[in-house]
Amino acid sequence: MLTMKRFFIAFVLITAIALNSCNTVEKSKETKIEITTDYGKIVLKLYDETPLHRDNFIKLIKEGWFNGSPFHRVIKDFMIQGGGSANGEDDPGYTIEAEILPQYFHKKGVLAAARMGDDVNPEKRSSSSQFYIVQGRVFNDSEITAAEARSGYEIPEEHKEVYRTIGGTPHLDGAYTVFGEVIEGMDVVDKIAVVETTMKNGRRDVPVTDVLMSIKIID
Repeated sequence: MLTMKRFFIAFVLITAIALNSCNTVEKSKETKIEITTDYGKIVLKLYDETPLHRDNFIKLIKEGWFNGSPFHRVIKDFMIQGGGSANGEDDPGYTIEAEILPQYFHKKGVLAAARMGDDVNPEKRSSSSQFYIVQGRVFNDSEITAAEARSGYEIPEEHKEVYRTIGGTPHLDGAYTVFGEVIEGMDVVDKIAVVETTMKNGRRDVPVTDVLMSIKIID
């Protein structure tokens, strides 16, 4: 009887270790992508908690949609935006249901989906391909309060502390889907964010010299 009891205990421990090992492997499978530009490489992870945006982005990458396309809108202390095709198409012609989650906010370095405004898009559905990476800046308390008033979104205290120290774009919180973040190459984002811009074809903040990209999945 004692031998069987010891066997049972050992079996339970081995099973627990195996399950824990499986969980660890599962967590390590978070998708990572790499954006290559003339200014260097940017590595980002895609959030599993925003599966519609993650899976769509992966699909477009595999199709080569972004390769040879530019970061066509660049604003210092704000963000860099891309997502058109190399052929000049703005997007593939469909939108994605919003996945706006309170834990993901517009801190420096996040990846988010662009979209049409609330007047024509009250459900806040995302563009299928247009994305931006936040460069942002550091905000003081009065500026954060003004951002809350502008957006009508109450920013949690822990997020305010990030805006005070690391920076971001707080006025966008609660309005756009954040679905990933930079894990390497934030210096490349900073370099792109300060390139010289002009107005071109009726669009503001267009880099004078094209900043072209290619994107691949690396994990």
